[in-house]
Amino acid sequence: MPPIEVLCIGHAAYDLGVVVERFPEENTKCETRELLESGGGPAANAAYLLSSWGMRSAIAAVVGDDLFGQRIHDEFECAGTNVSLLEMRPDHATPVSLILINQQNGSRTIVNRKVDGRPLRLDKTVLAKMSPRILLFDGHELDASLDALQAFPKAVSILDAGSWRKGTARLAGEVDCLAASERFAMQATDISSLGREEDQVNCLRVLREKFATATVVTLGERGLIADDGHGFRALPAFPARTVDTTAAGDIFHGGLAFALAKEMPLWESLRFASMTASLSVCKPGGRASIPSLAQVKEALTHVG
Repeated sequence: MPPIEVLCIGHAAYDLGVVVERFPEENTKCETRELLESGGGPAANAAYLLSSWGMRSAIAAVVGDDLFGQRIHDEFECAGTNVSLLEMRPDHATPVSLILINQQNGSRTIVNRKVDGRPLRLDKTVLAKMSPRILLFDGHELDASLDALQAFPKAVSILDAGSWRKGTARLAGEVDCLAASERFAMQATDISSLGREEDQVNCLRVLREKFATATVVTLGERGLIADDGHGFRALPAFPARTVDTTAAGDIFHGGLAFALAKEMPLWESLRFASMTASLSVCKPGGRASIPSLAQVKEALTHVG
């Protein structure tokens, strides 16, 4: 069997997305004509993207041995994702996310059912058969992530840090690339806003002093900022007509992992990932919005 190129570790869920005309008021009823179902979760969506683009990826996560867990497993297998580290745990409820997609502005509101359970531990026998060049973590499975860092010290490691929690705080200083959300960045630095360039520069300075790694902060429709030790840089978002932002961040990190696995320089990798995410918000759904690799390459040719 060909070696795994990217190992993604973290959260896997089943997503139920409903498109509503506007965000509903409390204690009211509304209707939807569109129900979007698929697997979800930051690390899981990245693994799915990579597999759909022909890269040999694996997912390490915990789901339940139930209907939703089986759907997640089968969807990965159809995409060609290695599921040898996907634990289908008996008597464990698979995480489920209910996503309300506001048709007026493309925003999404998520309610996640996630039952606490014992941490995922990677099967060392299975791990020994892998030699990934990229490790992608989302902070949800700290012990497994640390095990992977120890097992594959030469792999390039990326942390998708969505918010400040035990896993993201611990891993931020262990990885080669911290790719953080605006929310994580403000929580980690106590900076209340990243609207001004002065605040953005200060934010990256504090993050690099704290974690000593190449640092990226995504700012949604405002693009991203980054500092890999060569100074502050900002990349505006590529223009997009936003229909639904569900999984856009996950898709960004999947695109980043793909580019780094192809040994693109960091800034080129960030442009590639940004275009991937920009194309994704033009379609509703999470995995349904993942653009093809050909679409991303074609779009980049038109922006220089």
